[in-house]
Amino acid sequence: MDKKSLETLLEGTGIPYAYHHFVSPPPPPYIVYLSPGPDNFGADNKVHYSADNWQVELYTAKKDPATEQLVESALSEIYWEKTETYIGSEGLFQVLYEI
Repeated sequence: MDKKSLETLLEGTGIPYAYHHFVSPPPPPYIVYLSPGPDNFGADNKVHYSADNWQVELYTAKKDPATEQLVESALSEIYWEKTETYIGSEGLFQVLYEI
């Protein structure tokens, strides 16, 4: 999936989003997404296929299943894995979708 295709999916949530970070984050909920690196398939010391990996990070002030469902519905046509953590220093929940 390329960046433009992912942005199209994120636009459908109606949640503010930015690549990598906001200069000044909006009030939660908001989304930050980034590509930590490609997923390469190789053989014979060559890359035969490369695909971007993506992280979509949803930030909320409290556990918010309805907002998570918005994101999950937007991502419903692609495979993703989900983890959750609480960032105490920020007072935010982070739900990470790895694509």
